[in-house]
Amino acid sequence: MRLLCKSLKIVCSGRIGPPAGAGLVFALLAFFSTLSADPPKTTARAQLDALSSEVRAAHARGDAPSYLAGSKEMRQFLNDSPNGVLQVMSAQAFAGDNDGALDSFAEFIRMGQSNRQVFEAKPFDALRSSPRFLALQTEMAKNDDAIAAASAMFRMPEPGLVPEDIDYDPSTRKFYLTSVVNHTVLACETDGGCRVFDRAPEPWPMMALKVDARHRTLWATAVALKGFKSVPKASWGTSLVLLFDLDSGKLLHRVSGPPGATLGDMTLNMDGDAIVADNEGGLYRINRKALRFERLDGGEFISPQTPAMCPDQRCVFVPDYVRGIAILDFETRQISWLPSNGLHALSGIDGLYLQGRTLIATQNGTSPERVVRFTLDPSLRHIESESIIERATPTLGDPTHGVIVNSTFYYIANSGWDRLEDDGTSKSGTTPSSPLLMRADLQ
Repeated sequence: MRLLCKSLKIVCSGRIGPPAGAGLVFALLAFFSTLSADPPKTTARAQLDALSSEVRAAHARGDAPSYLAGSKEMRQFLNDSPNGVLQVMSAQAFAGDNDGALDSFAEFIRMGQSNRQVFEAKPFDALRSSPRFLALQTEMAKNDDAIAAASAMFRMPEPGLVPEDIDYDPSTRKFYLTSVVNHTVLACETDGGCRVFDRAPEPWPMMALKVDARHRTLWATAVALKGFKSVPKASWGTSLVLLFDLDSGKLLHRVSGPPGATLGDMTLNMDGDAIVADNEGGLYRINRKALRFERLDGGEFISPQTPAMCPDQRCVFVPDYVRGIAILDFETRQISWLPSNGLHALSGIDGLYLQGRTLIATQNGTSPERVVRFTLDPSLRHIESESIIERATPTLGDPTHGVIVNSTFYYIANSGWDRLEDDGTSKSGTTPSSPLLMRADLQ
């Protein structure tokens, strides 16, 4: 679940840009100050807070060397994300290192990013007379060109549902989707005919969803999203894990999540246990039988999203919306980060899915938003190549999650999240979107 998007839209859309006369860090700081203060700060959040304070102080006192050093440290902490690259570029421009700033600009472009608004900001005034800057702007515009390697499967039965997650039951050949607005789980035929499978036991958005076809159960989460008008204020910050009988729709179990957790994303391991991401920072395993929560991480995440199990079940890929893609080893509990090598944008991922050496990501936190395919090396620790499935098309809109069925990737496009205010109501002057289920062949 893209919890961050409801806190600061300019981050989620990839439109981070410095206000006039300030560094890019202030947009990041504004965002992190909006995160919930109820859960205790994790190590990663405390570290980012410290880095942000140092960088802000250096900029305020006009200390260009310290501002640049702190920005480089922040970029390293963000695992060379596009936002980290932009932060360093801003500091380089502030220090008068125009060549270095333009090198950072070129790297941002190599990562497939485009953000004209950022480069119109005041910190980059000194670069605008450079012929290289103008050439890079022209090159960047190519990253906004439409790519369409997918086709529409079906349109959701009614606009404004804001579907979040999706999975598939091979036995019945049905897709299951959660609805944020209607607080339901929908069961849909491959021709697009949908019915309500079940409703949330509380008037809360339905978020994560996974089908356990082997045990004939369906896992889902209902989250009392803070600020949503449809959610009673007394419930804000509460999550439920729900287990339904897949055949009858009967609610079998209702388990409360950890206090303050926002359980927005999940996957299942081979045994049917759930690996659930708390978008506030934690990662949990829930035993299928005992229904107990076990904390897996050590506080390394800012906002973990949809996990993807390793083929050997010994580890899990965890996309952090801010820091990129982590790999957590279940035995050692050690975390490593998939390197971007200055070529790949790995932050802003909402859904992540692995089949063999193919890693599919739905990225609604990059600019532009996209669905992208990464090919990993045999060790699954490095990216060999990437290709875009969909980008900058009329059908993509705001993508959320997907599911791999055999050799086809199905994903939710034009979800409608971008047409909701922070309180969950429709933005003035907009009409509810008509979500699409798209399909892309992976062979």
